Amino acid sequence: MGLDLVIRNARIAGRESETFDIGILNGRFTAIETSLPASPNEIDAAGRLLSPGFVETHIHLDKSHLLGRCPCQSGSLDDAIAAVARAKRDFTEDDVYARARMTVERAMMHGTMRMRAHVEVDPRVGLTSFRALRRLQRDYAWGIDLQLCVFPQEGLVDDPGCEDVLIAALEEGADVLGGAPYMDKDSHQHIARIFALAQRYDRDIDLHLEFSLQEPGRDLEEVCRLTAQTGWGGRVAVGHVTTLSTAARAALDRWAARLADCGIAITALPATDLFLMGRQFDQNVPRGVAPVHRLLAQGVTCSLSTNNVLNPFTPFGDCSLVRIANLYANVGQIGDEAGMAACFDMITVRSATLMNLTDYGIAIENPANFVVLDCETRAQAVSEIAPVQFGFKAGRRTFTRPSAQLHRPD
Repeated sequence: MGLDLVIRNARIAGRESETFDIGILNGRFTAIETSLPASPNEIDAAGRLLSPGFVETHIHLDKSHLLGRCPCQSGSLDDAIAAVARAKRDFTEDDVYARARMTVERAMMHGTMRMRAHVEVDPRVGLTSFRALRRLQRDYAWGIDLQLCVFPQEGLVDDPGCEDVLIAALEEGADVLGGAPYMDKDSHQHIARIFALAQRYDRDIDLHLEFSLQEPGRDLEEVCRLTAQTGWGGRVAVGHVTTLSTAARAALDRWAARLADCGIAITALPATDLFLMGRQFDQNVPRGVAPVHRLLAQGVTCSLSTNNVLNPFTPFGDCSLVRIANLYANVGQIGDEAGMAACFDMITVRSATLMNLTDYGIAIENPANFVVLDCETRAQAVSEIAPVQFGFKAGRRTFTRPSAQLHRPD
């Protein structure tokens, strides 16, 4: 059997106890064996971890890299929203494209190959950011598959004309529909309108939800109710849900059962949520991060994601999802091997499930999209923030990050 490429001696994520040779032909995995015949094009992974490319489920490309023009002041959520609302009135397609391109390229060089970008559309910014990211989606398809989730950051019900802009974006091909119900006085009407549009245009839903430290429930229960009523189970995700960090264990268990039964996925965004939540406290400051590892253990689809990069919502970030998984493990006080492996899964296979990716993973006939990390196991990747060394998309190398070397004196 002639192969285009063989990766030798690789430990496949989830099957780390032994090494495999992986054969690639015409951009797809065609063989996974303990030993494959010699090939003219081979790479020796030398026992390192081979994983499907990372999946970023929740990031804001359109407002990344804004610190120079939109500095972080008080660090509150309201101030961040107001600062970016002022800045985006001056956005142009070329400006959004240039800043988003920097973020996408950085994410790609850290191993991200699938991404859902949440992009703001409203009567002020119009479709400017959406159209810029549509260009980016086309231009970088060789290295990353980009989904665009359009949503109204500044309200929907209380923002006349906003629904028309959302509809225009859907008509132009937006992949997913989002929302931020807490921005409207009537959050339930906001949620109802999003579900109605999702049904009309047959789109998955991904909401910013319950972004506070109050008790969980009011909006989350409404999302559960409408998901069940519309049959949208498996097609609804909610991000942040920082209210779940306040729930006692018994209450959290009840929410886990409810979410799993309805088919609603949860994304935790530890960098942003740690930065913004709990600023009203001067001692015993709460972490404010949804405990998704506890939900995951009870059958809820969960992911970890970046959210914001270098803007007032999160004035830092290098777009490394392995670093985000490590950060979450610290917040969740996860130190055992199985728990850290689960954190790795929440930037790979669990995230792929959230995005309903049917061709994801190291399996025969799937696209040969993968990365190799300088470690042997998923747990080691998370505990050490192991660097990604190289990646291939559809069987073509897309990036290389050479290992650091010490230069000892002679």
